[in-house]
Amino acid sequence: MIVLHRDEWRSRMQAHHARVAAHADAFVDRRSRGAKHPVHDFLFTYYSFAPAKLKQWVPQHGVSLEITAADLEACPWLQSDRFIRENDLLRLNEHRFMNREREFAAWVAMLCTRILGRAGRFTCFGLHEWAMVYRQSSQQVRHEGYELRLPTQELAAFVESQPVCCSHYDAFRFFTPEARPLNSLQPTLETRPDLEQAACLHANIDLYKWSSKLWPWTGSDLIGECFLLALDGRDLDMRASPYDLSAIGYEPVKIETLEGRAHYEREQRDLAARATVLRQKLLTCCESLAAINA
Repeated sequence: MIVLHRDEWRSRMQAHHARVAAHADAFVDRRSRGAKHPVHDFLFTYYSFAPAKLKQWVPQHGVSLEITAADLEACPWLQSDRFIRENDLLRLNEHRFMNREREFAAWVAMLCTRILGRAGRFTCFGLHEWAMVYRQSSQQVRHEGYELRLPTQELAAFVESQPVCCSHYDAFRFFTPEARPLNSLQPTLETRPDLEQAACLHANIDLYKWSSKLWPWTGSDLIGECFLLALDGRDLDMRASPYDLSAIGYEPVKIETLEGRAHYEREQRDLAARATVLRQKLLTCCESLAAINA
């Protein structure tokens, strides 16, 4: 059991707050006003982790905190029955770890292992967002408040000129019916472990989903790091999309050009390298969780 002294864990808590609080608060503010953000809302609506939980710092399994009554008063979420306090040390209570959580941790560990053992394919260039609006009218597209950068026919011709090779089920399932046959793969929920790979932007954004689904056991440090990666991945995703978001500060990565595709791949590789480090951390954590009371 690792023990964190008060200064150390409070410093970690402050760093976590600096990473995520502004984004979580901005979403809550937008929601209260009925406003939407075409890029960042995705991380709070498609992924179901509550903004309030994202802001709450918790230690991961295997870490104890040196804690006082004043600390517990300042951080009331640490008073839940998921934690146990003994001799001024606070840790997660393993008796509150459910069988379904253990099974899910084992599944995430398996998925991470498969992806880490598989070469990434840097050839998709973000075409999934284009396939989601392929041969749709301006009234049908998801972000109807924003113009597409190309006319409908030019957009369709570009998609048809490229090899579409999306390996991510949760992206593929939003392809238009006309776009699905263009994809060289036909991913399903069941084939996710067989197809997901380390270059995929959405597979790397999903590190936030898998880590947060195992809250609090994965701990806020890892979840916060995965959130920042997801934020950067989503930014690239939408800059490379067919939507014109320049009015809100997103200059397009024009994947319809050779230069744009090269730019996309450079950023994609940087994100994939960061994701590999976090995926290994998540794998180590999930292997430990899968062994609890096994």
